[in-house]
Parts: sequence; structure tokens; C-alpha cells
Amino acid sequence: MGAHDKTMHTKTMMSGKTGMALSTLLLTTTATFPLYAQDAADIILDEISVTATLSERGTKEVPTSITVISSERIDNEKMFNIKDAIQGTPGVQINSKNGGFDARLVIRGAGQKANYGVREIMVLRDGVPMTDPDSFTRFDFIDTQDIERIEITKGPGSIYGGGSAGGVIQILSKSVFETDNNRVRIGGGTSGTTNAHARVGAMAGDNDAFAVTVSRRAVENKWRRWNEFESTQGSVKHGHMFENGATWETEGSFSNVNMQLPGSMGDAEFSDFQSTGKQADTKDAWKFSGRDSNSYFFNSKYEYEDGDLTYKPRIYGTKWGHLHPITGAINDSPDNYVAGVDGEINYKHKLLGDSMLVAGVSLRMDKSIDAKKYQYRDFTTGGGGRISEVLSDQKGDLMESEDALHTQFGVFAQETVRPDDKSLVDVSLRFDRSEFDLSKNEITTYDYSSGTYVAGAGQVNVNKTFDLLSMRIGGSYAINNNTNLYASLAQSDQVPSNSEVESNTSLDASTTRTFEVGAKGRQAALRYDAAIYYTVISDEIVSVSENGQTTFSNAGEVEKKGFEFAGNYDITDQFSLGVNYAYSDFKFIKFNEPVSGVNQDRAGNALPYVPTHQYSLSMNYDSGWGLKGAVRTETWSAYQMDNANTEKYGGYRFITNANVGYDLNEDQSFSVNIENLFDKKYATEAKKDTRGIRSYSAGQPRTFVASYRQNF
Repeated sequence: MGAHDKTMHTKTMMSGKTGMALSTLLLTTTATFPLYAQDAADIILDEISVTATLSERGTKEVPTSITVISSERIDNEKMFNIKDAIQGTPGVQINSKNGGFDARLVIRGAGQKANYGVREIMVLRDGVPMTDPDSFTRFDFIDTQDIERIEITKGPGSIYGGGSAGGVIQILSKSVFETDNNRVRIGGGTSGTTNAHARVGAMAGDNDAFAVTVSRRAVENKWRRWNEFESTQGSVKHGHMFENGATWETEGSFSNVNMQLPGSMGDAEFSDFQSTGKQADTKDAWKFSGRDSNSYFFNSKYEYEDGDLTYKPRIYGTKWGHLHPITGAINDSPDNYVAGVDGEINYKHKLLGDSMLVAGVSLRMDKSIDAKKYQYRDFTTGGGGRISEVLSDQKGDLMESEDALHTQFGVFAQETVRPDDKSLVDVSLRFDRSEFDLSKNEITTYDYSSGTYVAGAGQVNVNKTFDLLSMRIGGSYAINNNTNLYASLAQSDQVPSNSEVESNTSLDASTTRTFEVGAKGRQAALRYDAAIYYTVISDEIVSVSENGQTTFSNAGEVEKKGFEFAGNYDITDQFSLGVNYAYSDFKFIKFNEPVSGVNQDRAGNALPYVPTHQYSLSMNYDSGWGLKGAVRTETWSAYQMDNANTEKYGGYRFITNANVGYDLNEDQSFSVNIENLFDKKYATEAKKDTRGIRSYSAGQPRTFVASYRQNF
């Protein structure tokens, strides 16, 4: 980008609604919090984040957008899915197709091209990447009943690794050293929902802690065909405290998950769903999609503080396999391995005041051995031999076999300086080399145009290397004891996923650059975060849906302008009000979409599946004598259904969830969670392909889940 382009982009960012929003933000900040010191009684403790900067820091001082989902919020949710905890966060779109572990997750438009799973967003669990080196994430590894809190950092520039242009989500589990956090939780509800969880921890001597967790979840989802879910998970944790203050923590866990994916609806099925509240069928021939998986996970980390230096080495690994019927093929991949080593050092020193250097290296490997695809064994055909309906998920003839290796080596450093007691500056840089090595023998393939199996390409080899740069410079300034202003400039290169590279071997990594300014306020009764951002993405990887097939290409350039606000106000000692809002204006600047072999210019069009306005309101109640509850409602405005902007889906209004609980005593509690309180019939996602065929994913109807918890 040349100097003239940068100037024009800056002028664009400051114009129109975005410029007005910035003025409003600054006026509101200075009007609400005058520039003088507040009484100590008005100052509250801030939430602590360990994600955004790889060091503990209050969120008010972090010069970027970050949201912390507290343990209190998590304890009050049924927690079948991380959606239960983070739904309503401004700038975050999340939904689940079956109420199990699956999640469609988008942050500021990043990740929306994924048909399943999560892409362009780094997901961590206790500092360990759950995201593969190609930026793909599966949530079946994570026991949502063992989560202590969740931290969400939005935007590029993370030092955690390539593949995080959209941001980072850190899921922090309950510490092995919290031996007073033992409990049993059981529950059940509508749609055949059952839940059981137990955690037992204890100290063995003065220095060793142990914890064992077991969880079982199941949902029948009888309101929709082929939509059952069940999972069994367990873990063993050990922690040792050395005499010199060092700690060593190790965890081993397993997960076995079976999930049916119901498929999307066409116009007729969606109309029927809106009338009856049930989805009896899917519009496609593929009636038996799903994913049955198992995984074994190991993580060991050491931390030792020696004067001004803190050492944090880590080693981790996962073995996983799955049987995954999808459109046109059944994936059978039993031998997959992910392994990684991280070395991190924190150095306290004096540069411009109190300073901290965080630096390290990381090496990750993702290896798939003899993964196979099979044809469906049982199906019917119509005219021209097109597959009209699949009758089971049983494997037929072998279609292909594949070996794949993806490695990523990274180095990173971040310097934090405090020139005075009001100012803080972060400068970070990370470089990764990401290498794909794929070899497959394609015997047959499913041809979307004819709807039949045809001869494949034979032996195919793909070798690609991407050099990925991630960097950020940000500063925070305290205008008084309660309020900080911040600004940041960040960039990340985004690696394509394995499936994207396979569909288009000429794909380039995209580059995301974001400029963001904001304000954060922390008072005894009022807490808020407000941010305005301007993002330009070069070579954005977008999905193109044609003839039922999704392919990927580089769009050229995408521009995103947005405003986000998250606030919470304590009305009384018992009642608090939460208000979240996001404004999103995302457009293609350069993009030619291939339609039937002819490129169509989409410049100036809005990105699909991004509502211009996203609202969330919540009211929380805590009596102080045992009764508590919360009501949360979310609204999405209309959004475009396709890249051509030929039609909008109307969004949805006031999808409301509620929970009420009662603490019987210090150790016993009972709660009820209600999802979609008013039983609205809506689509969590609506889209349209280049042929004009619409598809919809149904929103969960009203469900009740009651839970009982015993602490000991």
C-alpha cells in the first residue's frame, strides 16, 4: 500500500458514521469521566487478562479490544457449547447446529467462509493451541464443563501464531491447585437433554495437587431429524510446587464425541419449520452427515521465576481420529497427530520506566496418516444418474487416500514500556514459516455438476510454503483513575487451510491490517469498553458457492469499518444492566466472483452474513440470599445472503435466553436455563448460491434444562 493509499484510507475511516462514532466516543468519555482523580471508593478492581499480551494485565490497560467472560457467567449457563457463554459479545457471531460442541464462529467478519468448524481465529486452552497450523479449529477436544473463564481478543496482531487474523479466544480451565473447587453437577431437560459432570481434586502432601474430571452430555433434538449428540470426556491433572517457587503442571485427557449434522433447509423446508417448529427434512441429497471423533490430549508446562527472568517452557500433543460423512464423501481419518513445543521467557527491566520483554519460539506439527475418503454405499439416483438421496452413512468404494504434513515454526517478541504512571506502549512482532506437504491418490471424486461419482485426478502432490508476519504497536493512556484511551495499529498474514489449498493450489495468504482507537472505563457502578476500527484485507480468501460446491479464491481487497460498545451498569446492589452493540460496514473493494466460468465484478458489495447492527441486552439479578437470575436478548439486523447482494435475510429480533437459580446453602444450588424463551422460528444463517438457491440453518426452539450442583 503506497503513502497516497494510506492517506486515502485514513480519510475514509474518519468520514461518515465512523467519524461520528469516534467523536461520540471521545465526547462521552470526557463528559462522563472528567479529567481529575476520582475518590478511591469509586475505583473497582479490573478483570485480569493473560491472553492479549502473554502477561497478566488489567483489561483497562490492554491497548486493543478484549472481552473476559467471567466464571460467574459460565457457572450460570448450561455450558453445552462455548456459544452459551460468549453469545452476545459485540462483533462476535456464533451459532450451533445441534447444541453440541459444533460452533460457527465469526469475529469481525473473520471466519465466515468456513462451512463448519472455525477458521482465521486462534483458539487456545490453557495456553495450548487447539487450532491446527492451517488455522482450523475443532471444539470437540474441550470439556465445556471444566471452563473457569474465557478471554476474547479481537483483531489481528496476535503473538500466539499465524492463522489468527480475526483474533484469539483463550479458554482457561479450572486450575489443578484449586482443590476447593470440587463438585458434582447433574441435569436434564427438553429435547432429550442430559448432563453429568464431576470434579474431584486434592493435595497430596504440601507440594502436589491432583484433579480428576469426568463429563457426559447428550441431546436427542427430536424437533429435527438426524440431529443427536453425545460426548464423554475425562481428564487427570497434576501440579507440583517446587521449593524455589516454580510450578509444573501436567494434564492428560480423552474425548469421545458422536454428532449428527442435520443439513440445511430450502425454501419449502424453512416455511414448514416456521409453521410447525420442526425440521422434517433437508433440501440436499446428503441426509446422514455427521462427525464421530475421539481424541487423546497431553499438555505439560513449567514456570520458574528467577529474579527478573521468568521461564515458561511447554510441550503438548494430541492424537485424534474421526469418521466424518459430508457432501459427496465419507471421510475416515483415524490417525492424526498434533505436537508442539513452546519456549517463552519474560524479562523485567528498565527501558522507559518499568518494562517487560516477552520473547520465545514455537514449533508445531500436524500430521495425517493414510486418511481415506469413501463413496456412500447406499443411495438412490434420478435422471442422468444424479444421486437424489443417500440412504445411510455406510462406506462404499474407496475414493482416495491421503498423507499430509503441516509444520509451523515461529519466533516472537513483545516489548512493553511504561514511560510514566499513566502511559503504556506495546510493540510486538511474530514471524512464522508455514509449510504444507500433501500427497493423495484420487481414484474417484464427486462431481457437483452431474451429481455423480466420476474418475479422479490420480496422484496429486501439493507443496506450499507461506511466510507469515504478525505485528502490533499499541498505546494506552489513563486520563484519570477510571478511564483509559487507547490506539493500536496491527497486521497479520492469514494462512489458508488444507482444504482451501486443495481446492485452489494458487491461493496466497491474505494480509489483514487494522487501525483501532477506543476507550475503557471502570467505575464501581459502570464498566464499559468502546472501540472504533478500520480494517483493510489484501488477498482476502473468500468462498464461492456454485452448483452446490464451495471453492475458495483470493478476493483482492476487502474494507471493514466498525464500532463496538460493551457496557454494564449496576442499577442497585441486586440488579445490573448490560448493553452490547456492534456496527459493521464490510465491503468488497476488489473482487471478481466466477459464475459459470465468467468473472462477475462484486466491487462495492457488502460481505454476506454480516448484520449491519447487532444488539444484545441483559438484566442480571442477585438477591444476596440465594435467588439469582439473568435474561439476555439478542437482535441481528438484515444481512446479505450472497456475494452478489441479490437478496437480504431479515435477521432476527429479540432471541431471548434466561436462567434462574437458587442457592440452597453454601454447597448446594439448583438452576433452570431456558433457550429461545419466546420460541421464535428463525434461521441462524441464511445464504444463497450463484444459482439463486437459498439455504437456511434452523435456530434452536424453546428448550429447558434444569441442573443441580453439589460442591464439596
